[in-house]
Amino acid sequence: MLERLRAGDVRALARAISMVEDGLPGAGKLLEAARAVGGRALRVGVTGAPGAGKSTLVDRMARQLVAEGQSVSVVAVDPTSPQTGGALLGDRIRMQGENGVYIRSMASRGALGGVTRAVDGVCDVMAAAGRETVLIETVGVGQDEVEVARLADVTVLVLVPGMGDDVQSLKAGVMEVADIYVINKSDRGGAEQVEAEIVAMQGLAASSGGWVAPVVRCVATTGEGVARLMEEVRRCAEWKAASSAATHNKRRSFDFGGVTAFAQDDTFECGKNGLRLDHLGVAVKSIAAARGFYEGLGMHVAHEETVEHEQVRTAMLPVGESRIELLEATAEDSVIGRFVAKRGEGLHHIAVAVEDADAMFARLKEQGMRLASDTVRVGAGGHRYFFVHPASTGGVLVEIVASAGKGRS
Repeated sequence: MLERLRAGDVRALARAISMVEDGLPGAGKLLEAARAVGGRALRVGVTGAPGAGKSTLVDRMARQLVAEGQSVSVVAVDPTSPQTGGALLGDRIRMQGENGVYIRSMASRGALGGVTRAVDGVCDVMAAAGRETVLIETVGVGQDEVEVARLADVTVLVLVPGMGDDVQSLKAGVMEVADIYVINKSDRGGAEQVEAEIVAMQGLAASSGGWVAPVVRCVATTGEGVARLMEEVRRCAEWKAASSAATHNKRRSFDFGGVTAFAQDDTFECGKNGLRLDHLGVAVKSIAAARGFYEGLGMHVAHEETVEHEQVRTAMLPVGESRIELLEATAEDSVIGRFVAKRGEGLHHIAVAVEDADAMFARLKEQGMRLASDTVRVGAGGHRYFFVHPASTGGVLVEIVASAGKGRS
């Protein structure tokens, strides 16, 4: 399959992405092989509120890159229905599919942060297929959904006139991770006010000599301003490459518009604030019976999924930036089935997200920790994970999962 990918077989690319997205058998080996030969695609994240015109803008960005002679892929994430688990995948409707552009729509599957866990692996597969730039469009996001910034090399935040004080309300979240601000629909009144808000907000960065995110006015429906936007994307990539080289950090190479550069790749270090609580896994006899309590607290199931190879059904209930994951066995002899039979319902595991699951696995193994997994595995949605035995953690099973956008080579 990897040979077919590298030969430009689009059907092989589609099949490989499905394997990674669904966590099918062989996905882990495929990702390892893809990461060994890929890694040169520039990832550009495009995020913003619903209705900001992200899909139309991404379509224009892709056309601009194709006109410059690049091979481009688009990953468009759409929200998942909490009732059916499906998604409209409407980005395909807005994007015209320019020659040389491969578009893949994906359901969010209840993941927080505007992207799904599988996006990282999908981008690696696209890079292995020779795509030079991958444009990642997020679900319409709010202020604290910033995962795309950890996933992308350059993050573009799309705003529209008429936001007013909303720009200030976003300041503590997604506004702070943007590398480039785009004021779309700038032919409307109010674009000047939005730009003034952003410029005022960036005063501290300008005085400290850091990257000052430019403000680009665009009209995506006509393509106005898109050429300048792509120039700023290139400039940002080059600046990050220079900063990374200056600090001698681990870097990942990519080629963009004829410029070979290196984007910083954060590896796991205990001194960094790279850890966060991903979820609490609670084993229950029946999700239908257990969810009533949580819904009574005002929580709602964002997504339900049956993971066949683990013989478990899961229900995700977001809690701030984390979530509670209800686990119901689909077979008595499964891991969760045996757990409930022996210990009864209760906390099954704690999941901690790290910047690099592979590095953490190697680190804990070297330290002599007892691991309950023989390797880093690929689970539902393409996420990478492994378990640490309760004997080494104080009595609770700990799952280590890779944060979205991390753990790639």
